[in-house]
Amino acid sequence: MLALGLLGVGSPMADHCHFVRRDWLSASEGTTAHALLIDAVEREARRRKAAVIVFKDVAPEDEMLVGTLLAAKGFTRLASLPVAVADVGDTEDAYLARLSNATRKDIRRKLKSRDGIRIERRNDIAGLEDQIAALYRSTQENSKLRYGDFEELPRGYFTEVARRLGKDAVFQLYWVGDRLAAFNLLLVGADRVIDKFLGMAYPLAREHNLYVVSWMENLRFCREIGKPLLQTGQTAYASKLRMGSRLVPSAIYVKHTNGLLNRGLAAVAPWLALDRWDPDLREARTRSKAGGQ
Repeated sequence: MLALGLLGVGSPMADHCHFVRRDWLSASEGTTAHALLIDAVEREARRRKAAVIVFKDVAPEDEMLVGTLLAAKGFTRLASLPVAVADVGDTEDAYLARLSNATRKDIRRKLKSRDGIRIERRNDIAGLEDQIAALYRSTQENSKLRYGDFEELPRGYFTEVARRLGKDAVFQLYWVGDRLAAFNLLLVGADRVIDKFLGMAYPLAREHNLYVVSWMENLRFCREIGKPLLQTGQTAYASKLRMGSRLVPSAIYVKHTNGLLNRGLAAVAPWLALDRWDPDLREARTRSKAGGQ
C-alpha cells in the first residue's frame, strides 16, 4: 500500500544524467528535441503506472538546456549530492602547492609507502574478477555511510565494464607482495578521468596509506594522458575536500503524476534535498560559515 512506482532517468551507477543531442541541431531544434524526450518519459510513466518520475543528478550544463523545460512541465527541483572534481595541475608539486601546509606534509609522508607497493595498470581483469569484487565489498563494509541499493552493483559489473569500454576503462591495481591490496576503476572521459570505484583490503590498505597513494597515482595518470580533471564522484566529501577537490552542484527533478500530490511535493521539496543530510557537507557548511564570520 505504501510502495510507489518510480520511473527514473539516469543511473544509480553514474554521477550525472547526461542530455545528449546531435551536434547539427540548432538551439531551437535542440529545445524541441529535449521537450519531446521529456514527453516520451511521461508517456512511459503512464504506461508503467509509475506514480513518480525522477531525472537523477542533472549537471549544471544540462540544467541550462532542460531546467526550464522540466519546471514548465511541473517538475520540482531538489538539490542532489554534488560531484567532487579536482584540478590535476601540471606537476605533482604544483598540485600539492594548492593544498594546506598540513595536508601537503601528510601526503608527502604517506607517499613514502609507495616504495613497498607494486602498481599495475590494466584494461582486462581476467582472473582477478573475484578479488576485485571482494575488495569493493570490503570498502562498503568499512564505510561509515551507507546508501542502500545505490551502492549495490550487479554481478559481473566490473567484468562487463572492462569488456564494453575497452581502453577507456582502466583498473589501477595495488599489490603488496603477492596480495592485491586495492584497486581503482577509472573511466576516461573527454576532459577528465572519473575515479568511479575504489576497493581496499583492511587493515592492509591503511597500513600502506593506499588511499593517498592511489589518489596521487590517479592524478599522475591524468597527466600522462592529458586530462586536466579528476572526478571522484559523490559522498566521502571530507577527504576529497582535504585533497583539493571542489564540489560541482547537481540537481534532481521530480514529479508526481497526481497533480494534487505534485503540488504537495513541491511544497516540501526544500526539506528533501539530499545535500542537507550528508554529514560531511553539513560540517563543511558549518566551517565555511564560521570562517566567514
